[in-house]
Amino acid sequence: MVVTPLPDLYLYTRDGCHLCEEVRAIVQGLLEDRAARGQRTAALRERDIATDPDWERQFFDRIPLLELRGRRLELVTSPSKVRQFLTDALDASLV
Repeated sequence: MVVTPLPDLYLYTRDGCHLCEEVRAIVQGLLEDRAARGQRTAALRERDIATDPDWERQFFDRIPLLELRGRRLELVTSPSKVRQFLTDALDASLV
């Protein structure tokens, strides 16, 4: 049996971003729910835009931002939008 590694789900954030903290909790809950249901999941990785001048320029006014498999969801705050984003990105290859 071949084990496929989990894709990386990036959360672009910065220190002091309270919306980013809220989105982190939403994403973690949704990923745990998907795992409990036996659905594909992802490995959540955070990227602090302050550590990279290009990220800071590109994403400063767009965080919290999620990126998974080349797809992006900017200014994300809605659990339903995050759920749909994960479904679209993680289940796309199953169709």
